[in-house]
Amino acid sequence: MSSPNDHLAALRKSYERAELDEKKSAADPLLQFERWLAEAIDARLPEPNAMTLATVGSDLRPSTRIVLIKGFDARGIVWYTNYHSRKGRELAGNPWAALQFHWVELERVVRIEGRVEQAGADESDAYFASRPLDSRIGAWASPQSEVIGGRDVLVKNAAVEAARHLLSPPRPPHWGGYRLVPDRWEFWQGRKSRLHDRLRYRTDEGGWLRERLAP
Repeated sequence: MSSPNDHLAALRKSYERAELDEKKSAADPLLQFERWLAEAIDARLPEPNAMTLATVGSDLRPSTRIVLIKGFDARGIVWYTNYHSRKGRELAGNPWAALQFHWVELERVVRIEGRVEQAGADESDAYFASRPLDSRIGAWASPQSEVIGGRDVLVKNAAVEAARHLLSPPRPPHWGGYRLVPDRWEFWQGRKSRLHDRLRYRTDEGGWLRERLAP
């Protein structure tokens, strides 16, 4: 049986679906993001709301994981998680982070950088209440990112928490929202011959400066 490594050098894809032109892109990166996200949802892509979150801990080791965007507006990009998780601990020590969406079928990437802050308690409470019951129980049951002896630990924890909270588990104090406040955006559109389109937006004197980057 051949190794996947034997085939890597031969893998090729020509990107020819679309283009990204300065004149047709939005002057505000949030509007451009809204446009692309809507197109990803309309295209029925698998989990168009999935994004990679990159953080850096006090040991200066970067780490990434997939989280789900749960809201966005002029204030920033929102997701929810356990504050005691590795990402939560890293954000507590270094609030700067990066997000990335990769919509493979549309040959598009969106990169977002900025400072992260916790969402307000009312906002987190409202979202938590909207989650399915098993997800709310799971937030209590999982000591996220901690070493556990086996899956049976989670099952037992979930049973205990379900019996304790019944049908109305409140939001755990260690669980809630984060908001990344962007100061840089990049929109990447795959193009033929690897001459990809890259538009970067960065804050400049209270507005947004749009620049084309070489691929």
